[in-house]
Amino acid sequence: MTASTILIVDDEAAIREMIRVGLELAGYECLEASNAQDAHGLIVDRRPDLVLLDWMMPVTSGLELLRRLRRDELTRDLLVIMLTAKDDEDNRVQGLDVGADDYITKPFSSRELMARIKAIMRRSTSREQEESIEVAGLKLDPSSHRVFVDATPLEMGPTEFKLLKFFMTHQERAYSRGQLLDQVWGTNVYVEERTVDVHIRRLRKALQTELRDCGLLIQTVRGTGYRFSTTGVCA
Repeated sequence: MTASTILIVDDEAAIREMIRVGLELAGYECLEASNAQDAHGLIVDRRPDLVLLDWMMPVTSGLELLRRLRRDELTRDLLVIMLTAKDDEDNRVQGLDVGADDYITKPFSSRELMARIKAIMRRSTSREQEESIEVAGLKLDPSSHRVFVDATPLEMGPTEFKLLKFFMTHQERAYSRGQLLDQVWGTNVYVEERTVDVHIRRLRKALQTELRDCGLLIQTVRGTGYRFSTTGVCA
């Protein structure tokens, strides 16, 4: 089996070396970049399987590079784990909203980093093997990371996509905000439950077209949370 290639992007050489040594011992191939411009060039030329991306870099931040990657169809599905010293909730939410697959705060142990990488790789492999899901004219394609209503493509952020995918594969059951956080954001990410409400509003808006409102499929369950139900068929 060919070893997975991981690009380490950090402006501090000592951190890159520490990470590289651990990854190579674990059997990964490594690439390194000290800035966003060089990192983007390596991503385009070498197509790594995963990027470890530092948030705070001079000139162009890791967050700005991530935004660029998610706008480009060729790199929109590239696995990215943000590495950062920023430990407050707003920054965690911002990084995940832009499209980071995971988030790890410095300082971190090699053991934790390896566990995060393996988990992300497993989820990615599983996603590639999944088939499209279709409910009431709403279609979600995990392999292409696209959503359609009656063949009309919809635009939505990566978090909204994950949230919709969870709902479509877990229909007719009410989930609390805490349960949705665990299932969609992951148990290693610590954000407030109100974050769920923000993304539910965004998702409902994204599911609206000129002809139909599939946001009605996502119902508010008072005192509990939310439910995806075909009794709220797209109008």
